[in-house]
Amino acid sequence: MASTAVIVDVDGVPVRVSSPDKTIFPTAGHGGTPLTKMNVVEYVLAVGPGLMRGLRMRPTTFERRPDGLAGEAFFQKRVPKGAPDFVTTATVAFPSGRTAESVVVDHLAVAVWAVQLGTTTFHPWAVRASDVEHPDELRIDLDPQPGTDFVDAANAAQVLLTVLDELGWRAYPKTSGGRGLHVYVRIEPRWDFIQVRRSLIALAREVQRRDPSRITVDWWKEERGERVFIDFNQTARDRTIASAYSVRPQPHAPVSTPLEWSEIHDVDPRAFTVLTAPSRFAAIGDPHAGIDDVAHDLTPLLEWAERDEGDGLGDLPYPPEFPKMPGEPLRVQPSRKKPST
Repeated sequence: MASTAVIVDVDGVPVRVSSPDKTIFPTAGHGGTPLTKMNVVEYVLAVGPGLMRGLRMRPTTFERRPDGLAGEAFFQKRVPKGAPDFVTTATVAFPSGRTAESVVVDHLAVAVWAVQLGTTTFHPWAVRASDVEHPDELRIDLDPQPGTDFVDAANAAQVLLTVLDELGWRAYPKTSGGRGLHVYVRIEPRWDFIQVRRSLIALAREVQRRDPSRITVDWWKEERGERVFIDFNQTARDRTIASAYSVRPQPHAPVSTPLEWSEIHDVDPRAFTVLTAPSRFAAIGDPHAGIDDVAHDLTPLLEWAERDEGDGLGDLPYPPEFPKMPGEPLRVQPSRKKPST
C-alpha cells in the first residue's frame, strides 16, 4: 500500500510529497538498503543553498524517473500540467525554432516539487530567465574517453586552470557525478550562444595545444583516442549539464559535487553521494560560494577564435539534432568521407 503523502515546509512554501516511502535508489542506502523519495527530498533540503546557487532563475530541464532508478526515464523540458502556483516559467527557443515554457527554479520549493515528480537530475540552461538569449556561464565539460578515467580528467583540468590563470579568470570545478569533471566560469551576458560556443572552442584548442597527447577537441569519437575530450558542444543552445549538487542516476546515488582546486587530484568522485554530500556541505560549505562575485569578458577568447580562423581552424560540427549552421564543416565522420577526385 502506498504511504501517506506529507507536506514539507520549504522556507515558508508548503510542498506536497506523495508516496514519500517510494524507492528511488534500490540499493544506495547503508548496507544496500533503499533510498526513498523522502531521502532525496531531505538531501535537497540539506544542500539547498548550494543547489540553488546553480539553479536560481535558470530555465531548467528535469530528468525524471517517476518509478525510481529501475523505471523509465525522460527529460521534461516544458512545464508539466498542473504545476503549483509557486512555479514560474520562461520562454526558451530550441535549435528547431520552436519555443516552450520551461520551469524556472527560483525557489528551493520548486526543486523539492521537482523531486516529488521523480526528478533525479536538474539540467539548467546557461542563461537566466531575464535574458534567455545571452549565456552568463561558460561550462567546460572534461569528458574522459575509453581508456581514461577521473585522474585523466583532473590532469586535463590542471592544464585548463593554467590557461585560465593566464587570462586572470576565476573558475570553479565540480565532479560530473561520473568519471568526468566540469569547470564553470561566470561570464558577462553580452554574447549569444554561437559566440559563446565559438569562444569555448578557442579555449579548448589552446588547452589541447598545451597537452595534445592527453587532451582533444576532436568531435568524432574515432579520432579522440585515449584522451580527455573537451565537449565544446555543451555550450550550444539547449545543451545542458547536470547542476552542482544534482543527483545522478547511478545505483550508488552519486552527486555532482563542487570542489576546491586543491582537491581535484585527491578525491574519489564515487565518495560523493546522497548520503555523504550533506555532511561535507555542513562541514566545509559550498566551494562555489563565490561564483557570482565576478563575471568575465569573453573578448580574449573571441580574439583567439579569430586568430585560429586565420590559421585555417574554423568551426567544428554541431550535434546531429541541430540544423546546419553557418560556417559549419560537413557532419561526416572522417572514415566515411568520400575521397576527393
